[in-house]
Amino acid sequence: MKHRILALLALAPLAPAWAQTASIPETIVTATRIPTPQERLPAATTVIDRQTIEERGYVTLADALVSVPGFNIVPSGGMGQVTSGFMRGTNSNHVLVLRDGVPMNDASHPSGAFNFGNTLLGDIERIEVVRGPVSAIYGTSAIGGVINLITRRAPADRKAQPYGELAGGTNYTARGVAGVAGTIGNTDYGVTGQSLSTRGSNAEAPRFYNNQGERDGFRTSVITARAGVNLGETAPANVLGMTRLDGLVTMRENRFGLDNIPNDDPNYSGDDRNWMGFLRSATELFGGDWTTGVTLSATEDRRRYTNWRDSLSSSTADDLYRGRRERLAWDNTVRLADFGVISANNLVFGVGSENESAFTKSVLGFSFGSISQDLDKSQRSTFAYIGTQHRLWDRLDVTTALRQDAPDDFDSATTWRLGGVLSLPEVASRIIASGGTAYRAPALYERYGVSASSSSRFRGNPDLRPENSTAWEVGFETDLAAGFTVSALYFENRIRDLIASKRTSPTSSTNENISRAHIQGGEFGVNWRASDSFSARAAWTVQETRDESNGAALDRRPRNSASLSPRIAPKVDWVDVPNARLIIAPEFIYMGDHRDYLYLDNGKFANQGQSDGGFVFNLTASLPVTQHITAFIEARNLGNRRYEPANGFVIPGRSAILGLRGVF
Repeated sequence: MKHRILALLALAPLAPAWAQTASIPETIVTATRIPTPQERLPAATTVIDRQTIEERGYVTLADALVSVPGFNIVPSGGMGQVTSGFMRGTNSNHVLVLRDGVPMNDASHPSGAFNFGNTLLGDIERIEVVRGPVSAIYGTSAIGGVINLITRRAPADRKAQPYGELAGGTNYTARGVAGVAGTIGNTDYGVTGQSLSTRGSNAEAPRFYNNQGERDGFRTSVITARAGVNLGETAPANVLGMTRLDGLVTMRENRFGLDNIPNDDPNYSGDDRNWMGFLRSATELFGGDWTTGVTLSATEDRRRYTNWRDSLSSSTADDLYRGRRERLAWDNTVRLADFGVISANNLVFGVGSENESAFTKSVLGFSFGSISQDLDKSQRSTFAYIGTQHRLWDRLDVTTALRQDAPDDFDSATTWRLGGVLSLPEVASRIIASGGTAYRAPALYERYGVSASSSSRFRGNPDLRPENSTAWEVGFETDLAAGFTVSALYFENRIRDLIASKRTSPTSSTNENISRAHIQGGEFGVNWRASDSFSARAAWTVQETRDESNGAALDRRPRNSASLSPRIAPKVDWVDVPNARLIIAPEFIYMGDHRDYLYLDNGKFANQGQSDGGFVFNLTASLPVTQHITAFIEARNLGNRRYEPANGFVIPGRSAILGLRGVF
């Protein structure tokens, strides 16, 4: 596999004589904690901004990430149900999700993973995705990468700017967004409310003989409020400068029906609540060369799943999960003086402490009685990190990072990252290379969880060690004539001490660090900026994942995945809006065959095997009808393809939404 991918890298044109100068790049914060132009980052990054979210009709975080190279979204049911994300072939709990830099992974989840099907995007300004190991910057769970959701900001020149959206369509779907943001003197603020309601679709594969045709409805409401204030200098300007104070709180509640494979259950439903908030300060010292600040944050997830007796089943369930995380961090960024050929020198460092707790209570009812399962545990850890950023000879950018995480009652972890980007302006190219280590701390359930059924019993292992990985990547990007940019990158990751279930007797099991995985692959991309009226981007990821204990491919990670996203924007003169354009944004998504747990058409389990992939075609179109209001239509799965990302769960069929959005 490695030789084939390296051969593809070699075939791509590295330095054509007719290359052109690159366009001005995005500035990204997440990759290094320092705002840095995207072309100078030694990491594979993707930015999804507010304009892209609206033009492509992305409603949930899963919608927005489906076309990100190397990232595979796998829903196990309809909206609100568990939706996993696999980045570069790593496990779903190897992706760390942040909200404005604050970790959001659920502490009560059995493996600490994030549910990508819950989050709406009406209050999000941009999404930054960093692929590859970044534990040296953010700590646990960042083996596959990091996703940072950045909240909508207030305009600097308006005291109050209302915005909103109203839409509805098939499956009795209705959704709305209403908000206002502004700046008054040295204070800025923003409040956003969101709601969505749909009858949903039947996520159980129609091929099952006993499919009941039940639709799984979904209702959600979200409110987000943020505020910031700039305080003037309180000491001589050469010592203490401006201080910025920020605060945010967001609350969400989802209610939804659940599918149960292979036998659906009409009484199975869920309630998922989350709130998070933070207070953050940032003070400039010594003329702005040193910025120091403290962040105090808290998040809480509360999930309840209930299933009552009905004509299809006499079993019942009432499961409650509550996870909480409190965090205190002191972060610093220092701009250092230039030294000879070394410029753009920056230093970041910080320390912090985090406490996470999980409470679960599960009562399962059977004809012979009931079984109760409980968990009430917490764990605390401290951390310290340091990183540097430099530019040599005005063409070589180098970044370093080192971090120590020290939990109270299990092994500590030291992680590092080193990367460089070599700019070749003579041929409009850049070469990227990086390597590093990452880790994932065992989740509370993996250490202390207890569960039982009529035939088996599980008990966690408090002596688990963290999972560890070592990864590296190398690639290039080249700007060609006629607005083309081509890129290619090879990545490899070896993960050790993976936590897996192990039988301790014919009727009981526990967790142990017994598994290893080897992942390698390539990411290939083409961006074409033909004109203001037409652009397109294409991405293809090929990867080979292997469980080293048995040589099999890892489950639900396709060998091939690809996306094509054109943007057609002709000017229109029949709308009374200056410079109006009709935006047409098709999106083609392909996910290849993959290994999975297979269910036969009669609903019986058939062990593991190859599950078919599929292809989806989405289309969004938008047109301004006044200077402040835009009309849009969103069509999903126009081909009505019904493939199964997770075997037994089918993607929603064809649907369409009509709506209006505006900024006033």
